[in-house]
Amino acid sequence: MATDDKPLEDMKVDELRDVAREEGVKAPSSKNKGELVDAISDSTDGGSDTASDDDLGAGPDGGEVRTGDKNSKSLEYSQNITSTDEDPERQGRSLVTTHHEVIREWAEARGGRPATVPNSEYDGRPGRLRIHFDEQNGQLVDISWDDWFRTFDERRLNFIYQEDHTDGRPSTFFRLENPDTEGQGV
Repeated sequence: MATDDKPLEDMKVDELRDVAREEGVKAPSSKNKGELVDAISDSTDGGSDTASDDDLGAGPDGGEVRTGDKNSKSLEYSQNITSTDEDPERQGRSLVTTHHEVIREWAEARGGRPATVPNSEYDGRPGRLRIHFDEQNGQLVDISWDDWFRTFDERRLNFIYQEDHTDGRPSTFFRLENPDTEGQGV
């Protein structure tokens, strides 16, 4: 297969990742050049590496990490998760996603609910986004997942999180980060 008369093998990795996203290939940012070429070729032949019903809720970026001019070190060293089917490479690994269902499943598995900081609303929209775990009684206001994700996407945030501690205990660590704001959490 060729794109714009250019063979896949002659394309750069970033170009291949763009084509892979267009073809619905799962987790293109975690694949090397050879894997991308194979996955794109398979996707055009009806292969099994194409997007499925599991990709529903991926958000406007298909679950891919949002990048900007000021990416943080935590973003650079995190494993990108683009599907609910993906697992961390190892316990305690920092992970990053924009995939709505990955975030929702992670939060709900830990008793978390979408929330905002009281009195931080702006123009009728949620203010500072948080996940409300039971230990934070009264400090946060619950909101709907729809409002949470709409705000998350409008602000171009990444969800940096940890599935488990290095000893295997479930972790509730997460951080919301905008790649355009000096790597600071929001």
